[in-house]
Amino acid sequence: MNKTDLWTMTTIAGMALVTVLTRTFFFLSAKPWHLPAWAQRGLHYAPIAALAAVVIPEIVMTQGQLISTWKDARLFAVAAGIAWFYWRRSVFGTLVMGLAFYLPLHIGLGW
Repeated sequence: MNKTDLWTMTTIAGMALVTVLTRTFFFLSAKPWHLPAWAQRGLHYAPIAALAAVVIPEIVMTQGQLISTWKDARLFAVAAGIAWFYWRRSVFGTLVMGLAFYLPLHIGLGW
């Protein structure tokens, strides 16, 4: 085994150890663990924040650059999806409506 392989294996083992320790830390304590109210309140927003951090760059960027034209199927799909959600409050309908706009514009017009 060469030096790079040893370094890679050591890094992986270290990362695994840190992961196991941080995930089992709450089980090692003998007394119950309670998060402060502000932390519990903040955790309610974590899923939507993570979703926004993943989805929004996909909507407004192409290959690391902001889109510079209105001829992008994603913009129309997002607008249609948002409109549908506010009209009907249906997540499934939002997905269907977004795709109903995205696919014809992307495949048909090449946007």
